[in-house]
Amino acid sequence: MFQIHKTLKMSFEGFSQRTIAASTGHGRKTISKIIGRAKEKEIAELTEEMTDEWLNQYLFPERSTIEKGYFMPNWEYIHKELMRKNVTLTLLHKEYDYQARINNKIPYSYRTFCEKYQGYASKYKFTMPIKRKPGEIIEVDWAGSTLHICDRNTGENITAYVFVATLPYSQLSYVEAFFDMKSPNWITAHIHAFEYFDGVAQTLVPDNLKTGVISHKKFEPILNQSYREMADYYNTVIVPARVKSPKDKGSVEGSVGYISRQIIAALRNIQCFSLEELNEAIIEKVNELNGMPFQKRPGSRRSIYNEEEKSFMSPLPAKAYRPAEWRVAKVQKNYHVQIEYINYSVPFEYLQKEVDVRLTKELVEIYYKEMRIASHKRIHGVQGQYSTNPNHMPDSHREYFNHTPESMRKWAEEIGHYTTLLINHILKNNVEKQALNQLMALKNIRKNTSAVAIEEACKTVLSVSIAPNIQLLKEVIKRQKEMNQRNTTSYLNEEATQDYGFTRGAKYFGGLNNVK
Repeated sequence: MFQIHKTLKMSFEGFSQRTIAASTGHGRKTISKIIGRAKEKEIAELTEEMTDEWLNQYLFPERSTIEKGYFMPNWEYIHKELMRKNVTLTLLHKEYDYQARINNKIPYSYRTFCEKYQGYASKYKFTMPIKRKPGEIIEVDWAGSTLHICDRNTGENITAYVFVATLPYSQLSYVEAFFDMKSPNWITAHIHAFEYFDGVAQTLVPDNLKTGVISHKKFEPILNQSYREMADYYNTVIVPARVKSPKDKGSVEGSVGYISRQIIAALRNIQCFSLEELNEAIIEKVNELNGMPFQKRPGSRRSIYNEEEKSFMSPLPAKAYRPAEWRVAKVQKNYHVQIEYINYSVPFEYLQKEVDVRLTKELVEIYYKEMRIASHKRIHGVQGQYSTNPNHMPDSHREYFNHTPESMRKWAEEIGHYTTLLINHILKNNVEKQALNQLMALKNIRKNTSAVAIEEACKTVLSVSIAPNIQLLKEVIKRQKEMNQRNTTSYLNEEATQDYGFTRGAKYFGGLNNVK
């Protein structure tokens, strides 16, 4: 074998071809040919892996293909192994090298190994797994072109924006139209795409649109919270494309152009009167596109996906994700936050705090520093309504909030029969608000008066008056207390003057015998 490595090394060090020929024992024509081939292949320096065998294969492939002794890799096996997670050509080359040594064969160098595999992959496979693995990525974007829906009433054309999702490996695509490109539709489109693919890829690659990425720093993109929550639910990761780097999502960029020609352009003259009708026409075209045979390889997008990629997709959860929208609000002085002109309560301790609000169609959840502090059933309808949890109120507000005719009747029943009769009489013969104000005074009396005393006073008031009221009840209770106080004082005085048998009085000490 030629001493190619030594020849090139001396050439790079500046030795003449005559000197190199004398040192290696090769003819000057051979030396000139080796140096010429190295220039053609743009080899400017030598590395450790560039052995004579490797250089011979690389510079003179027409010779090396016939050489005996090289261990032939199983390219089909290597191709399938590359589809597995974390498997690389470097790892497979090490395993191949080990097998070659065991069989006393010469292994290809790593560079030759990669070149030969690249030739195999480009010849037999549409997509090269060396760059994209099945089930690894879903690329998503809004198409630049739009469609239109005709308004039945006015005849006006309403713009419909087109969402595109593509699996780079199989090129299987999903397309759907929406009235706007806001966050709820963006997330809904992803959910429908996952359901169409019947699986989820490991990574989502969107563009830097505001519905997906709030801001994009070089290494730390800040994602829309609703979008991140959706990705967490489906156990996938969002990796936004770099700013002004369309090659980061080349498949979807290419698919957008292809879909614009095959679907959007094909539907340009169709007249639809609803979004559902338009999406039915779109999905029909999408299915036709995904089932169309490739021109340069056997199969279609759908068949490649079913045969080679679907098994690598993560399964869908049992229930589809319910889209949520996140907002920031400030707690008002009435311990409520206002969302779409509807008021929802939070614990009064969070007055004037900024909170995060998570909205779904059915639920409103309020978070403070990632801790949920309140949840309410979402109200749809008249603006200005309140959803208030009594447990969120201060004690004084809660007492007033719970002060209703029903609560007063229940309170009276716990005291006694005559109290219930009096309260029902007041509620019946007064305007509700006026009656409740009077009964609040009765509740205040109860704080310093026993239930027995109130029941007795109510009995007295009902027996002496045809128009009983709280003021009269107060007078009766006051007189009862005064009477009880007099009786108590009299009783104590009597006790103090009474001569008990064991008490030694004046007579005992002879005091009365001295009185004249």
